[in-house]
Amino acid sequence: MKKNHIYLLSLMVAGTLFVSACANKPADAPAESPKEETTENVEEVTEEVISDEEAAAKVAELIDAIYVQERTDETDAQCKAAKEAWDALTDAQKELVEGEEASPEYFGLDTGDASKDDPLNQDNIGENEILVVSFGTSFNDSRANDIGGIEKAIAKAYPDYSVRRAFTAQIIINHVQARDEEFIDNMDQALERAVNNGVKNLVVQPTHLMHGAEYDELCEALEKYTDKIDNITVSEPLLGEVGSDATVINEDKELVADAVVKSACEAAGFEDSKAMADADTALVVMGHGTSHTAKVSYSQMQTTMNNHGYNNVFVGTVEGEPEETEVEAVIEAVKEAGYKNVILRPLMVVAGDHANNDMAGDDDDSWKSMFEASGNFATVSCQIAGLGSIEEIQNIYVNHLSNVAPVVASSDAAVAELEDGEYSAKFDTDSGMFHVNEALDGKGVLTVKDGKMTIHVSLAGDGILNLYPGLAEDAEKDGAELLQPTKDNVKYKDGTEETVFGFDIPVPAIGEEFDVALVGKKGKWYDHKVSVSDVTSIE
Repeated sequence: MKKNHIYLLSLMVAGTLFVSACANKPADAPAESPKEETTENVEEVTEEVISDEEAAAKVAELIDAIYVQERTDETDAQCKAAKEAWDALTDAQKELVEGEEASPEYFGLDTGDASKDDPLNQDNIGENEILVVSFGTSFNDSRANDIGGIEKAIAKAYPDYSVRRAFTAQIIINHVQARDEEFIDNMDQALERAVNNGVKNLVVQPTHLMHGAEYDELCEALEKYTDKIDNITVSEPLLGEVGSDATVINEDKELVADAVVKSACEAAGFEDSKAMADADTALVVMGHGTSHTAKVSYSQMQTTMNNHGYNNVFVGTVEGEPEETEVEAVIEAVKEAGYKNVILRPLMVVAGDHANNDMAGDDDDSWKSMFEASGNFATVSCQIAGLGSIEEIQNIYVNHLSNVAPVVASSDAAVAELEDGEYSAKFDTDSGMFHVNEALDGKGVLTVKDGKMTIHVSLAGDGILNLYPGLAEDAEKDGAELLQPTKDNVKYKDGTEETVFGFDIPVPAIGEEFDVALVGKKGKWYDHKVSVSDVTSIE
C-alpha cells in the first residue's frame, strides 16, 4: 500500500472516530478537542498497515535476491532466509508480497510433492557417469515425472553407469532449494562432484529439445573440465541434428511427432489423429521458441506432422519464433482449416511454468484465453503433460546414448552381438527369497546358441520346486511347460559344500526386466521380475 493511501486511511479513521464522538455527546455540551485516546487508536491502525506492508516487502526483497542466474557463497543462506521470512508472515501478509519477480506464488503455489523427486546428487559415483542435464523446473510433479522419467529410463538401460542430474537454470535451483529444501546441482557443482569422485568416463545427456543456445552453453561449460576428466562425450538433444531448412527432417523428429500425437490422442480418448480430425478437433502443440538458428527445428516439426498425415496438428511457440509459430498465426491457421475444437498441449520436455501459465493459465494473454477470446472455437481444452513422461520419448534419449560408444559402451550386449558360447552374467531379482546362491556372487552361466539365450542359476536351497518363464496365472494353466530343477553342488568360502536346486531360464533380452513365476513347497505361485546384465566372456 502506498504512503498516500496510508495517509488517506488515517484521515478517514480519524474523521470517523471524531464524528462518532460528536454524535454521542449532549447537544448543549461544550465543544472539546478529540481525546488523546482517539489519536492513539489512529496511530495503532496506521502502524499495523505499515507493518504488514513492510513485512511483505522484506520477503519480496529476499525472493528477488535469489531470483538470479548466478550462484554465490551467500546463496544457501539467502534461500534459507527467504523461506523463514515467508513462513513468519500471516496469510494476509503473504498476499501482499510483490516484487520485481516475487509474488505469493513463489512459495505458495502447490506444484506437487517434492519428496517424490530424486535430485541425484549422491557421491560414490565410480569411474563411469552419465550426467543428465536439464534446464529444470520448479513444478515438483513435472520434475519427478518428466525429468525423473528420463533419468530412470537411462539408469535402467545403463546399469554400469551412475546417473546424476544437473540443471542449467540457477533461478530454478534456488527456487526449489528455498521452497522445498531440495538441493539440485548446477553444471559446475555436478562436474566438480564428478572430478572429486574420480570419474574417468563422463557422458552428458542433455534433455534439451534441440541444439539451441542452452545446448551451446552446456558445451562451453564442459570445456573447463576436459583436462580433469579423461573422457567427456556429449550426446544428442531430443530432436537430433538441426538441418538446413524446414524440409530437412530426421528419424528423431519423426519419432517425437508420432509419440506426442499418440499420447495426445490417448489422453483425449481418440483412437488416432484421424479420429480426432473427424471429430472436428485440432491439436496445437506449443514449444518454447528461440531466436537461435535452431528455431528451424519447429518448422521441421510441422513438416514432419504434415508428412505423417497429421494434418490437424499445428506447431506453435511461446516466443513466436519462427514467426509462423506465434499464437495469432496459429489461431488463424486453425480457423482457416475449419476445426471447431482445439486441444492445447506443450511441445516441451517438462510441463512447467510455460505449460501451466502461458498455455493453460487464466490470464488474458494465455493461449487458452486467446483461443477462447477469438470466438472461432466451440471448445478449447488443455493437456498439461511433458514429453519426458512419454516412454517413447525416454527411449529416444536412451538410444542417443548408445550412439556415443565406446565411452558409454555398456557391458550389456544384445543377443545379436554375442557369439554362440558361454558367458558369465549377473542375475538380479526383486526378491530376497529368490536369488542366486551366495557362493556364486549373484552370477550364473549364460549360454548363447543359435540366437537364443539361457541362463543357468543355482539358487539358495531346494525350496523352489518349479519356475515358469512368464506370469503365475499362466503357469497354473493346463499344459504350461514348467522349468524343472537340476541338482547343483555349490562350495562356500569356508570349504563346506551343499546340494541346491538350479534352473535353466530362457532370457529374452539383456539388461531388461522380464517375468518369472515360481512355486514352492506350499503349492502357491508367485510373480517376480528378473534381469540379466554384466555379460562377460568365460575364459
